[in-house]
Amino acid sequence: MTLFRKYGLVIAALSGITMTALAQQNDTPSGELQRIIQPGATLQKVSGQFKFTEGPAVDKDGTVFFTDQPNDKIWKYDTEGKLSVFMDKAGRSNGMYFDKKGNLVTCADQNNELWSITPDKTVTVLMTDFKGKKLNGPNDLWIEPNGGIFFTDPYYQRDYWTRQSPEIDGQKVYYLPVGQKEPIVVDADLKQPNGIIGTPDGKFLYVADIKDNKTYKYQIGAGGKLTNRQLYVSQGSDGMTLDNLGNLYITGKGVTVYDPAGKKLGNIPVPAGWVGNICFSGKDRRTLFITASEGIYTLPMQVTGVN
Repeated sequence: MTLFRKYGLVIAALSGITMTALAQQNDTPSGELQRIIQPGATLQKVSGQFKFTEGPAVDKDGTVFFTDQPNDKIWKYDTEGKLSVFMDKAGRSNGMYFDKKGNLVTCADQNNELWSITPDKTVTVLMTDFKGKKLNGPNDLWIEPNGGIFFTDPYYQRDYWTRQSPEIDGQKVYYLPVGQKEPIVVDADLKQPNGIIGTPDGKFLYVADIKDNKTYKYQIGAGGKLTNRQLYVSQGSDGMTLDNLGNLYITGKGVTVYDPAGKKLGNIPVPAGWVGNICFSGKDRRTLFITASEGIYTLPMQVTGVN
């Protein structure tokens, strides 16, 4: 999540945007987006009862879990369209991702930790500090196929913290090896890393430097080592996801979609003002699930999510 000041953004009253409207509002040919969005699809506002939504993660059944961080809750939205609270007092969880065992791993920045939450809500703290110092505030994460965790650690001052400044110099990307309690720095040369996602084969990682308005692509090596950093696009992001064609979806002012080569396919406008994060949901993973300020939105797609 970027800053709590975003909570005050004015939320538009629109509840649906058709494909025609999407084409009219884009600065690229509508055909580019029509290849990935269901024909005639409408962006639907599911609910607007939250303070600031973030961290959507999909389980093996297609149910989405997401956070309302200011209210310290994790919600779930199942494949039948039912919305319910999964967990109250969730450590101020932000970004989240499911591991292969079905545990929900979260960036719990109340105490700057990583949590693992079982389906019955048993919490295990995976990580508490870095060399004896509090992390800035783990923000978003991705779990590679072997179980290692990559996460971003920007500094955004929270009103529930007693500290007023970071204990660690710099805002970095870390890797937590399986079974370890202390993470490894894998990129310290970023201004403010935020959104993060990897390819399902575990070969590549995307990281957004939201302050520098850039998104990078890395090769992933043994032990989480990142090499061959390349500028993917000159746009930052709060959150990201991928589809089966290798298109990258990045968030902020709506949802912007880029193909594997970094060509912009278009922007999906979302009336909330700021989109925090995104994933694919549903039994077939063909529904885009969007967390946007006070609301959550869905959009039927022709492509399939892979994360």
